[in-house]
Amino acid sequence: MKEFHYKFYSPNLNTETEVLVYGDSGYPVITFPTSMGKYFQNRDFKLIESVSDLVDEGRIKIYCVDGEDEMTWYNKVISPAERVKNHVWYDRFVREEVIPMALNDTGYNKVCVAGCSFGGYHAANVAFRYPEVVGYLIAMGAGFDIKNQLDGFYDDSVYYNNPPDFLSGLEHPDLWKMGIILGTGTEDFCLPQNESLSRILEEKNVPHWLDVRPGGIHDWPVWRQMFPDYLREMLKTV
Repeated sequence: MKEFHYKFYSPNLNTETEVLVYGDSGYPVITFPTSMGKYFQNRDFKLIESVSDLVDEGRIKIYCVDGEDEMTWYNKVISPAERVKNHVWYDRFVREEVIPMALNDTGYNKVCVAGCSFGGYHAANVAFRYPEVVGYLIAMGAGFDIKNQLDGFYDDSVYYNNPPDFLSGLEHPDLWKMGIILGTGTEDFCLPQNESLSRILEEKNVPHWLDVRPGGIHDWPVWRQMFPDYLREMLKTV
């Protein structure tokens, strides 16, 4: 695979950030790392390698970004209100900087967002907040409820960045056009959260695939099996 490394100043984050990009062309796939992970984590744990054939064939182009969790949800030094405020800036970084870059690079009008574990939270939050620019969501071993990171604090910004809360009231027509895959396993401690999110989608009659793999645990070997399967399913409808 061709790997490109970009370092640039983000006006939303007010600091420099880095992105790894794989491939020359294809449907844009933005991947998020697990909790406290950096932009190179999905490479280092060989998630990107698991789909190298799709990259080399020009069917997908992957963008690996930081999760910035150390300044948002996982920063216990600052107040919960500050954690949420910082995440709002991160959300703007993804929506106003990363997604436009991916769309401009590839010529598509929507992206796929994907992530494992806490990266799956980031992917789902972006997908459900911005269905007008997200065509596919791939969440693997994800947890979606962010409230346990906030020591009881709750406001509108928490609500609109907590998919189990705001998804029920979401009526954007593009939600029903999105390809949604929730991948988990019978031995994954995040299984209940995936089942709960699936029920919300079912109640709204939103098409999706809850894939519960027998014996599947919450770990990279399972996700490396899932990712190529899910991307191939996605590419059938691109």
